[in-house]
Amino acid sequence: MIPYSRQLITQEDIEAVVEVLRSDFITQGPKIREFEEALASFCGARFAVVFSSGTAALHAAYFAAGLSAGDEFIVPAITFCATANAGVFLGARPIFCDVESDTGNLDPGELEKVVSSRTKLIVPVHYAGHPVDLEAIAEIAERKGAIVIEDACHALGAEYQGERIGSCRFSLMTVFSFHPVKPITTGEGGAVLTNSEECYRKLCMFREHGITREPAEFKHPSPGPWYYEMQFLGWNYRMTDFQAALGISQLRKLPEFIRRRRMLAELYRELLSGNPHLELPPERSYARSGYHLFPVRLKGETASRKGELFRRLRERGVGVQVHYLPVYLHPFYRRLGYAPGLCPQAEEFYRRELSLPLYPGLKEEDLRRVVEILNRTLEEVVGE
Repeated sequence: MIPYSRQLITQEDIEAVVEVLRSDFITQGPKIREFEEALASFCGARFAVVFSSGTAALHAAYFAAGLSAGDEFIVPAITFCATANAGVFLGARPIFCDVESDTGNLDPGELEKVVSSRTKLIVPVHYAGHPVDLEAIAEIAERKGAIVIEDACHALGAEYQGERIGSCRFSLMTVFSFHPVKPITTGEGGAVLTNSEECYRKLCMFREHGITREPAEFKHPSPGPWYYEMQFLGWNYRMTDFQAALGISQLRKLPEFIRRRRMLAELYRELLSGNPHLELPPERSYARSGYHLFPVRLKGETASRKGELFRRLRERGVGVQVHYLPVYLHPFYRRLGYAPGLCPQAEEFYRRELSLPLYPGLKEEDLRRVVEILNRTLEEVVGE
């Protein structure tokens, strides 16, 4: 089976982890700070705080931005459920925004229709590694008094207007994920980048139970050097030192990973450009995609046969996937009152979308095999 994605771990990565396992630190040690500083430097932000998962990072970012019970926050309908769940954890209500029909990204025109005086956060997702139009979204947010937090879990290494995603030029914070299929991996893990020192302090405390050990931040007099204070309800969202060591090693290879992803995406374009059953993912003039995914869209009546196409491709060793069921169609959100028809473009995107295998370790001959099997299977399914 050729999977839709997988990690690429080298001997260098293994040695970096083993070195830490042999040290005195395996939880919160010096590699955490080293990884955070490397991330911030790579993306061009002042601060980075790493977490145990991308979901934990989203939860922390929403908390640091002040999202609370009774607030509303806007997320695109096409995303992994964690983008919405992290706000629900805090008692806030997600407002689902429709997406662009070709990129799957939050549509600024649709955003204008759903943003209101009750909107606390706008959380655009860089779907498949292709940056959203951040400047357009930031302009709407500024007019409405809302805060922008980027869900960039797909997009470490991507660029918007020539700057790396994570610089936080158009947002208060940017969130990354280091799950194995993401641009780099720490096994599980995530990070929040920001240029705000206030957010940085809150993020650091939130991942450690709401605790501070900084005397300058204490609310009460310190009786001695052992003293610390829990100032709000936080969580144990810490990353381990050996995960951070893996992240540091992976981050050094990220430019090559992105180069490889983009080369494979171009090969797909070359081989599939004449296929009458497929629309290929675009790349906007302001964007340099990191190609976390290669999402094609089935044309016309072909989309009605997606289930059969998916099944046969899997049977023939091509590990296709679908990204994503619109979040509000999951049973949990249906029980909250969301219903089909809320975001028509997102539902159509989901009906047509199919993610083809793409990852740095994918061999060119395997990609050509994917294309050959895909073309043959499409003709079979459409002809029936």
